[in-house]
Amino acid sequence: MAKLSSVNKNNRRIKLSDRLFKKRQRLKKIIMNKKLPLDERFKAQQKLSKLPRNSAKIRVMNRCQITGRPHGVYRKLRISRIALRQLGLQGKIPGLVKSSW
Repeated sequence: MAKLSSVNKNNRRIKLSDRLFKKRQRLKKIIMNKKLPLDERFKAQQKLSKLPRNSAKIRVMNRCQITGRPHGVYRKLRISRIALRQLGLQGKIPGLVKSSW
């Protein structure tokens, strides 16, 4: 089990990034628009830099939903390889069979 503080910090980042996603996108669109005047783009850049760093989507860590483990996480299932193996051995994932040869 991962540290609870790390899991909570990541959950706060997820909420913050979801809340400010549209605002960040709007500012980025203004910044990338070369047809707008330079001073308007510069103001948009300043507003973007004043937003919290943790509101960026890139700062969110993929963590296992069961254990909180940050490495070895399958994106599609959102669980770690270890939790996937345990659930497979318990028969809770249909169609998953532990291989042996």
